[in-house]
Amino acid sequence: MSEPARMSLLDRMREDIRSTMERDPAASSPAAVLLCYPGLHAVWAHHIQHALWCAGWKLPARILSQITRFFTGIEIHPGARLGRRLFIDHGMGVVIGETAILGNDVTLYQGVTLGGTGKETGKRHPTLRDGVFVGNNANILGNIVIGENSRVGAGSVVVRDVPPDSTVVGVPAHIVYQNGKRVLITDPHEVSDPLSDVIIALADEVKRLTARVDKLDDKLDGESQQSRAEPASPLTIGQQESDQYRSEQASRSDSVSMGEGI
Repeated sequence: MSEPARMSLLDRMREDIRSTMERDPAASSPAAVLLCYPGLHAVWAHHIQHALWCAGWKLPARILSQITRFFTGIEIHPGARLGRRLFIDHGMGVVIGETAILGNDVTLYQGVTLGGTGKETGKRHPTLRDGVFVGNNANILGNIVIGENSRVGAGSVVVRDVPPDSTVVGVPAHIVYQNGKRVLITDPHEVSDPLSDVIIALADEVKRLTARVDKLDDKLDGESQQSRAEPASPLTIGQQESDQYRSEQASRSDSVSMGEGI
């Protein structure tokens, strides 16, 4: 995942400046990046703090991280492991937890939280693999893994693993793109949303009502066909015969009409 840390701090600073120039169209010059990008300042300070943390100087590392947070608005725990070319753009409010692991070429926007859940011990923060992009105000919580080159939409809350080359959005987040193809959700069970149970209940009710309407339609069609197939009643037949007899009598020349004498 992360490349071995064989570069000096100065070399990594130069690499970060070049990477920022390539990835941010607002970066007008290396001097502007060096002086005006608090995300880079926080990352560079973290290299020193992480070295102190690993050497057992945990309290000084924490104090320095709090000082960095005061000046940059970005909180990175000294125990977090950061890959190369991490780009924190407009980083105010970014929080990276103690056991978080970030790969190379990760991009974080303002307000991103890589946090834990509850009071677990051990690995309790997320792992972001190479090339992950996280939009502003997204929350990635717990010991989960975001796969290579995946994207987390702004404002999303991710609580489950995300496969590589995927895009997730929503609260909680669900996959909308994977391997460059749109993912269509046809089953409400696939969305772990607080309102998904209501949607599932409505879908079941619609299915039940549809089946009931279909049965009523079949019953009405059967009754209509039966009424067309039934023979005429005896009363109707007698009336038809009576009308035919009167018509025949009226057409005869020797018949006598009402009011005529003999």
